[in-house]
Order: sequence, then structure tokens, then C-alpha cells
Amino acid sequence: MTEQEKFEFKSEARQLLELMIHSVYSNKEVFLRELISNSSDALDRRRVEAITDKSLLEDGHELEIRLEADKTARILHLHDSGIGMSKDEVIKNLGTIARSGTKEFVQNLKSQEGDQTAELIGQFGVGFYSAFMVADEVTVVTRRAGESEATRWTSSGDGSYTVEAAEKEDIGTTVSLRLRDADPDNALPDFTDDFVLRSTVKKHSDFVTHPIKLRVEETKEEEGKDPEVTITWPTINSMKAIWTRPSSDVTDDEYNEFYRHISHDWAEPLDRVSFKAEGTFEYQTLLFIPENPPMDMYWRDAKYGLQLYVNRVLIQDRCEELVPSYLRFLKGVVDSPDLSLNVSREMLQQDRRLTQIRKRIVKKVLDALQYIQKSDREKYIKFWNAFGRVLKEGIVQEQDQKDAMKELLMFYSSADDEKLTSLDEYIERMKEDQDTIYYITGESRKAVERSPHLESLKAKGYEVLFLIDPVDELVSENVSEYKEKKLKSVSKGEVNLGSEEEKKEAEEKRKEAEKSHESLLKAIQEILNEDLKEVRMSSRLTASAACLVGGEDDISPQLERLLEQAGQKPPKQKRILELNPEHHLLGKMNALHIADDKQKLSAYAQIVYGQALLAEGSALPDPMQFNQLVTEVLVDAAS
Repeated sequence: MTEQEKFEFKSEARQLLELMIHSVYSNKEVFLRELISNSSDALDRRRVEAITDKSLLEDGHELEIRLEADKTARILHLHDSGIGMSKDEVIKNLGTIARSGTKEFVQNLKSQEGDQTAELIGQFGVGFYSAFMVADEVTVVTRRAGESEATRWTSSGDGSYTVEAAEKEDIGTTVSLRLRDADPDNALPDFTDDFVLRSTVKKHSDFVTHPIKLRVEETKEEEGKDPEVTITWPTINSMKAIWTRPSSDVTDDEYNEFYRHISHDWAEPLDRVSFKAEGTFEYQTLLFIPENPPMDMYWRDAKYGLQLYVNRVLIQDRCEELVPSYLRFLKGVVDSPDLSLNVSREMLQQDRRLTQIRKRIVKKVLDALQYIQKSDREKYIKFWNAFGRVLKEGIVQEQDQKDAMKELLMFYSSADDEKLTSLDEYIERMKEDQDTIYYITGESRKAVERSPHLESLKAKGYEVLFLIDPVDELVSENVSEYKEKKLKSVSKGEVNLGSEEEKKEAEEKRKEAEKSHESLLKAIQEILNEDLKEVRMSSRLTASAACLVGGEDDISPQLERLLEQAGQKPPKQKRILELNPEHHLLGKMNALHIADDKQKLSAYAQIVYGQALLAEGSALPDPMQFNQLVTEVLVDAAS
């Protein structure tokens, strides 16, 4: 007798199973699609592994999925001849639900009603457990290719499961569901009925490239003879590769179901892109842009890529060579008859034809996004909110399509509290005498829109873009101009606004203020010499006493902080302190300087410098000292 091991799901997983069992929504039939998708993946994996290890798939062995219903016992079996699982894989894959976000999933599931539940199941990767919506017990018997022992996994959805050794003659997996009684009034059909199974497969899994066979039992009765029972296994899916069919022959529902099949996302895609190349090198491509980002989109070790087929045979499930990382959200297939079925990963990396496909995919996807941006703004904003941060990575990576990517960029700006804007839309609103696109980088909108660097621009009605994503620091370093308009940070260098006459007048006024306060500026420079490379008068301030700016080629404080967080501490940068010539603090400091009160002038200078640091979101080098200096100045002012 084999030893049976009992395991407990974590508390959050128990809540999830309970919600699964008791959730009520109309689309319960999708459990079958999820199980078939898992079986299809297992079949693909066995075929791929057999390319390099032919012992895993004997000649003549058929890769297939079989459905078998026991009406009397109300049990539905789903058999596949895929790769199978070892005991450790069973515990890893079936014993830990939604490893990456169980708690978040449960919270979302509790707050959702109706068919939205299905979208969450797909988003959090728990499709297998949808079986508990129709079954009060699920048993999995599996044997991995290359192993002789099998494993049985059983759970009633009560928060625990058992694992034990089992016997299985064939390689693959059998999932057996002890079905609840049919309840049509509550959208629970009879999944032991042949018609229900056929229609469900036709609706959701007709395009699966492996045969799905249904056990059909027919009884023939003749008078005076025992009933004759005939069992057949007809294939109930068409197995037509959807990407090979003319788009006019494929419905939106069929495309959506195929997307769900390859992505395991229960939501519909936001958009799709399909094209083919003919001639000396042929291939077909069907791509989908998801509506929602996957949970692992920002995981460093997350796998991405498109499915690569050769003559409709899957040879790689996630081919990273087909898409750059900034398009890692794409789902889809590429099928070419001109690649070798025995192609290895190393050969793929060296195959120039894959580079050609990749370039074409990039162009087609960017073209599609530009079309959406111009024709359906609401749809594009939805895409941007989901994937804009990832797409911005391409500004750094992409060279061939860099101009196209610039057109797709969207930012918040000082022109509108809520709406995103493109660079083209910014240019349309520019003043007649304006030849520069102004922007500011920072950690949040709240931080940048209150920045003293914006004061003169706001006063003169100039729009400023808010670059507040961490990746925007790299965007600003790699986008210096757009359509002959220079992009300029308002926190670097000098900002000269208005007509040529106005610029000249402002510059003369600034120089005059510097000349009249030359001695004071030198004194402040000496006090703060360790931190500053220059102290000068400002033409960008109207209300604040001071601000810190960088040189044109300096990195921003935000990028400096990001590099430090990544363990790449840059060399110390000295900044430029700009003072507002109209501010009363300048007069106070000048009076102290004339009186030769070096101690008080030093305190004021350090306080002004500290305020400028805080205004840009930087940390004070010595908060305790700053606090003491502020207290001393307040006490002195009150006496």
C-alpha cells in the first residue's frame, strides 16, 4: 500500500478555493477551456523536448486530448499524452495556488461580481482551480516522460490536498472531476452530456492544434440479441491554425478565444495585429496587445516572447528573439516554413531571418499603436496606462524606430490636471515665439508641479511636461529633440523665455543684479563651496527665494538617487544655486554681508540651500544641523 501524504494549502489559498466553489457567474464552462489549454501546453512541451531527446516521444505515438464522461458516477475525465509531471512538479504546480499574488487575488475576487471573476482568474494564473466551480473533488494522476512512477493528487477544495504514488501505464496526465449535479437555473449545465461537451469545445477550443477526442458510446439493440455497445473516439475540434485562415473567415469571438488560449488571460485583447511575408522567406504572424498587464511584467527573471511555429509545429513557446523586451507584453504566434524543425536556441540567436521578423514585428506594432493613438484616444490611453512605462524602455533600446516611438510618448503636463498629452499635441499649443519643449523630471506630480523651477514659465503661460516615471529619467537623456524642437529640462542650464527682445531685457536685468550683489554671491559661494560650483542670480524665480539647477550635461537629482538605489553611486555633483533678486531674503543676506556678520550670513546661506534641496525632493545632508539653524534664525527674528 502506498504512503499517502496530506498537505495544507496556505490560509489565503483556502479562502481562494472557497470563493471559487461558491462564486456565481454565468460562464462556468470556461473551466474546460482552462484544462484543455493546460493539456495542450503539456503536449507542446513534450513535442519540443522530444526534438533533442527522441526517447520522450516514440514514433507513431499520437499527441492528443481525450474527454471521457461517466454519466452514472458523474465523473468527467480529461486525458492527455503530454509531458506529464513528477511528484515534485505536482506539489509545486498544484499545491501552491497563485504563488505570486494569492492575497491580492482573493481581495480582488471578493470585490468582483459576475463574469469579471473570470478575468481575475486569468490575470492571476489560477485557471486550473476553476475546476472547483463545477466539481466537489478533483483528482490528477500523472506520469512524467522519462519516468516510470506516477503520482496522484487529490483535493476536495477544503483547504487541503493529498499526494501519493500511483500506477499509470501511459505518459501524460489524467484530470478527473467529480461533478456537482447539473443546475441549469444557476448556469451549471450537465458536463457529462455529449452535446454540452461538444459545444463547449467548439466554442472555446476549436483552434487547439492537437486533436480533442470525445468518447462516444452507442448501443445497438436487436430483438433476441444482447445489446451491442460500440465505442468511438471522434475528434471534436477542427484543429485549424487560426493564423493561416483569411481574417474575413475568422470572427472576433474566435480571435478572442485563441488569444485566451495562448495567453491564459480571460479578458479580451485590446487589439490585434496580423500580417504575412511572401517570397524567398515566408512567415505568418498573429499578434495580440493585451488589455491588462500581466503580474510578472516587471519581474527581472520573467519569461516573455512569442510562440514560434515551423509549418504549424510549435518549436518554442516563448521565443524572446522575436520581440524586444519593451514589447514583452505582446502575445501571439509566428509560423514559418523556412526554419528548421530541429532548430536549437543557439541557432535561433544566430538566424538572421529571425532578426528580419523581429524588425517587421516592431514596425507593425508601432504602426498599429500610432493608428490607435490617432483614431481612438480613449483606447490608446487605456493601453498607455497599462504598458506606457514598458514602452518607454524602447526609447533607450530602439534605434531604427526611435522617431516612431517618440510619437507614442504621453505625459502629464501643466496644461491639464487630468489629461495626458503627446509631444505633437504639446507643439500644437506652443506659443508663436516658442522653439523649445520644456519638461521637468521628479518623483511625483505633486512634487514637480510645486517646483520653484516652474515659476517664471507659469507666469508667462508656458506649458511644462511632467516626467514622473522612474524610466522618464532615461527618456529625457535619450530624447534631445522632436520635430526640430529642442527638449529642455527647466531644472538645468538657463531658461530664457519670451521674444528676443524680452530675453535680452531679462538677461540684462539679471546681469545687473549679479553685478550689484557680486560680493555677496562670492561670500555665499565660499560658505557652500563643498556643494556648489556656482551661485548666481535667477531669471526663472518669481516667488521662491532660491532653487538648485544643474549644468546642461549634469544628471538630475532623481537619476542620481535611482543610481544610488541600484548600487551605482555616481561621483558627487556640485550644483548651481540660483537666487531670486526680488526676494526679501536676498536683501536680509546682503545686509548681513555688509555688516560683516559672517556667522548669521552662514546660517542664512545654509538654510536657503537646505530649502532649495527640499523643494526639489532631495534629502538634507544634515537634518539636525538644518533644524538648529532654522531655530536660531527664528529666535533671532523674534527677539
